[in-house]
Amino acid sequence: MKFNKTSQLERFQSCSTREPRSQWAFFLRRCHLPRNQRGRLNSATALILAAAASLLAASLLTACSTLTVDYVFVTSSKAAGTNNYGLIDVFEIDSESGKMRQIPSSPFPSAGRLPVAETASSDNQNLFVVNEDDNNIVQFVIGSDGKLYPYSTVNTPGIFPMAVATTKSNLFVVDTYQPLPLCSNADPCSGSIAVYPINAASSSNPITLGTPLTNSAIGAQYWPLALSGSSDIMVPTAVNIVASGAYVFVTAYDSTASPHVGYIYGFSIGSDGTLSAIPGSPFAAGSQPTGIASDSSSTYLYVTDSAHNGVFAYAVSASGALTKVNGSPFATGNQPSAVVVDPAYAYVYVTNALDATVTAYSMSSGVLTSLGNYTVGTDPVAIGIDPSTKHFLFVANFLDSTVTGFELSTTAGTLLDSQFSPYSASTNPTAVAAIPHNSSGGGSAK
Repeated sequence: MKFNKTSQLERFQSCSTREPRSQWAFFLRRCHLPRNQRGRLNSATALILAAAASLLAASLLTACSTLTVDYVFVTSSKAAGTNNYGLIDVFEIDSESGKMRQIPSSPFPSAGRLPVAETASSDNQNLFVVNEDDNNIVQFVIGSDGKLYPYSTVNTPGIFPMAVATTKSNLFVVDTYQPLPLCSNADPCSGSIAVYPINAASSSNPITLGTPLTNSAIGAQYWPLALSGSSDIMVPTAVNIVASGAYVFVTAYDSTASPHVGYIYGFSIGSDGTLSAIPGSPFAAGSQPTGIASDSSSTYLYVTDSAHNGVFAYAVSASGALTKVNGSPFATGNQPSAVVVDPAYAYVYVTNALDATVTAYSMSSGVLTSLGNYTVGTDPVAIGIDPSTKHFLFVANFLDSTVTGFELSTTAGTLLDSQFSPYSASTNPTAVAAIPHNSSGGGSAK
């Protein structure tokens, strides 16, 4: 498939509002003759100046083309347009200042109603967006300039999809309700997880999603998230795949129990993508888990709990079983909503919805030590770290419709506001995902 690419002229013009203007002014001051001699320029001098200007322009274009380090995709749930679709804002991150700005043509329609989750493919060439109200997943091909091109749509096996994650071979989607005849908001049932195989790309086509895998135990295309021998309703909240790709974990809470009881469902991922429950699953996880993330070594798992105002830390054994880390849970702000682990440095960051803050932690053997709190927008709901340098952090703020950007210290873990942060987003942002500018490395997602 052929995609439009930003021309060199467009790229230069889009970047010229940053540094180049002053460089051009410097060139003109150094190279222009005094006003009373301008008319005396001979052709040779003019040719030299033109050549110098061309070289400078080329150098500026080259420098400009390398300023963007990542593309960040932010879904927004507010209905827009004739189809009441949500929107996807596409930001680029400046490698020097961390400044985020939307690319030309942004935002893009999400091709469905109420987008609530997203993830980038492992090759960073595709974005998968979950639209809750339409029960679908829309695949977008990502252009070299960050623009999005809708490619395909699949329906999820269950009802009201709410979380998504990928490996190189499979896509995992969590549905609020199992696909049972009587499941609905009026008559809820427990959630489920489904697995789509990812078909390899060809020379002319991108990767595609295959038919959801069958759970042989029930003869259906999903794995229930339920308590054995209980009719209590389990409400899923988030999903995470460890970096090794061996296990997938889903957080949920028992909405029937009062107060609620939180759990982590763990599954081993087979070579064919099918799931097997990890012995001991589900594991206890506070009262109302909200977010989940794991470290790059697949050794530790972190789960935020909005009821306990804490983040639970677990060691992941060779079998996938979870054991609480000493001192867990670790204090957060009020109503923690999401968590991210820096894949390159030993730091963890948690958004606190009620406080409108991010809490930073250092991480040692799974134990978290607070490094302080940092102000963000109202009701932060999603957080990510740039996949290129692991040096910039971004937060989607639902109620004030902004994205807050930070530059993180790789030696101290502390945060510094990115230039001109916060940045305007479409109404009610819900999720974030990112890819490197040159599509090298791995994406990050809520």
